[in-house]
Amino acid sequence: MSVLLMRLAGPLQSWGSTARFVRRTTETAPTKSGVVGLLAAAQGRRRDADLSDLAELEFGVRIDQPGTRLRDFQTAHHSDTLKAMPLSERFYLADAVFVAGVSGEAALVQRLYEALLEPVFLPYLGRRSCPPSEPITIGEPLDKGLEQALREAKWEASERYRERRAASLRRTGGTAPDAARLDLLLDSPPEVRPDVTLRDLPVSFDPRHRRYGLRGIRSLHVSVPVGTESPPPPPPPHEPTALLTPVTPRTD
Repeated sequence: MSVLLMRLAGPLQSWGSTARFVRRTTETAPTKSGVVGLLAAAQGRRRDADLSDLAELEFGVRIDQPGTRLRDFQTAHHSDTLKAMPLSERFYLADAVFVAGVSGEAALVQRLYEALLEPVFLPYLGRRSCPPSEPITIGEPLDKGLEQALREAKWEASERYRERRAASLRRTGGTAPDAARLDLLLDSPPEVRPDVTLRDLPVSFDPRHRRYGLRGIRSLHVSVPVGTESPPPPPPPHEPTALLTPVTPRTD
């Protein structure tokens, strides 16, 4: 088995599991259906393609920077009649950072890693209006268990967030911590009673009949070193569309 870790960071993210009609909510962490959709898009799979191999991957996510919930109101009109559609409510996570991971057969995980390096379709963070602000890949696939990989991964929170967290502790009379305590959400094995159940196991993304199954989730905690080394230089500007192949205009 092999593990692929992904950095999910952006100004806005939205990971719905029960969103319907005019109220589009978001979970507090990436959903399995959202991340599988991201990987399928990177591979160039169409919405009616078979997802069974991706749905069988073990999934987990670590909340490195929870972000802030944001609510937006949107209006729309029918393109043909210009008739106004109902006002819709959209929820987002602003300034959040997650480390997500999938585990499975080594050859499949390697193909997913290569697809993220040169995606066919634009990867986005739960909704098309939410592109990533940093490269999604953290490194090459790892030969270890998913929980171990997520526990050992470097804390990906921004320097500003780390400073604010340390300052908050000092104001209450404490000292800056040597480690950060983060939430860790993992797929629950069938024989283990889950802490939470979500309907975010993708069966089909076909817009004519989207289908999702139930997924059990274990909620754990992990401590990651804060680190005292000098901060790394800022990363180069990230343009998520740079690797996409331009569409050739039709001449007929």
